[in-house]
Amino acid sequence: MARESISDQQDITGATPATGVDGLLDATPGPLHPQALETLLGAHDLAWADPSARHPAGRRSRSLLDRSRAVLAEGLGVRPDELTFHASGDQAARTALAVLARGRHRRTAPPVASAVEHSALLRWLRTGVVPATEVPVGPTGALDLDAWRAAIGAETPFAVLQSANQEVGTRQPLAAARAVTSEHGVPLLVDARAGLGRDDLPTGADVLVGDATAWGGPRLGVLVVRTGARVAPHHPPTPHEGGLALDPVDVPTALAAAEAWQQTAADRVGDADEARALVERVRAAAAAIPEVDVVGDPQDRLPHVCTFSVLYVDGETIVDELARRGLAVASGSACTSDTLEPSHVLAAMGALTQGNVRVTLPLRSVSPDRAAAVERLCTELPDVVTTCRARLGLTP
Repeated sequence: MARESISDQQDITGATPATGVDGLLDATPGPLHPQALETLLGAHDLAWADPSARHPAGRRSRSLLDRSRAVLAEGLGVRPDELTFHASGDQAARTALAVLARGRHRRTAPPVASAVEHSALLRWLRTGVVPATEVPVGPTGALDLDAWRAAIGAETPFAVLQSANQEVGTRQPLAAARAVTSEHGVPLLVDARAGLGRDDLPTGADVLVGDATAWGGPRLGVLVVRTGARVAPHHPPTPHEGGLALDPVDVPTALAAAEAWQQTAADRVGDADEARALVERVRAAAAAIPEVDVVGDPQDRLPHVCTFSVLYVDGETIVDELARRGLAVASGSACTSDTLEPSHVLAAMGALTQGNVRVTLPLRSVSPDRAAAVERLCTELPDVVTTCRARLGLTP
């Protein structure tokens, strides 16, 4: 007798298309772009074979994988042979660090990174043979360029800097930071996972990391190593992606990521303009509430990210109260949400870490009701804060 399917057990087949959630304001990651989902499902019938196999099905998979790589390489302004696929953005980032460290092992000084990098990168950098020098940031989360200049020298093996912060949205001064690394011949790894596909393309990276979930794709890491960057593949070597990937590429996933990129790129400017206006609305509504601190650069920032901190109340309490009212937001660090640890980003900025609430707007293509969700958030937020404070006996 056939067993009941997982979809029947969990009733997932009846979920609302695109998001399955009303009031979604936490796209970390967000739902798949509808056309990317369609591509993903259809690709399993076309690209199921090992792309390294020599039979017709394998060759078809190889052709489709090459097509996916070409689409993303063109979108990123790089050559297809400079781009590799990885199981996740985290894995692509860890690979970038590892291959740079091996390729530059003769440089004896510590690597250099900002203090607000993704926690997965900082953990790796802190446990290396030579722990990294972490450069401070200012109150908005932007890199302290004077400290960056002081930290980098001819013996620095490599430097790491995000294009924009995943938690508060502040863009980093990449051009100025790149000028410093170029002066000393130091390769720059740019972690662009927070904004790739949603913001202007970062420039000047020797090595670039992205994640397809940022632009409405499935979980797939993208690693760009520009020609001339000195890296050394994994050891022992792997047969995947020129020795840079630990696992084989899932071709349907790569196809869906490429489809999502094409669809998102066509609407990126309009989507970003709308998202920026919506985030401005959230920032203004939060700032109007007594003892609420809106953080991040008010202008030079990602269009779809907003964070504020509420004094006297922990963030999870506010998140739960908003969820009870049908609004999905996040709390804690964007890159340590599994532990709900205080945000290392806010701590590095000298900002309030208590009562942290983060909004990451999904693409409008996957969440057509996002403007209505933002309006509901702005309407509900004052009462939510008052309610949560009142439970603690804190009344105006």
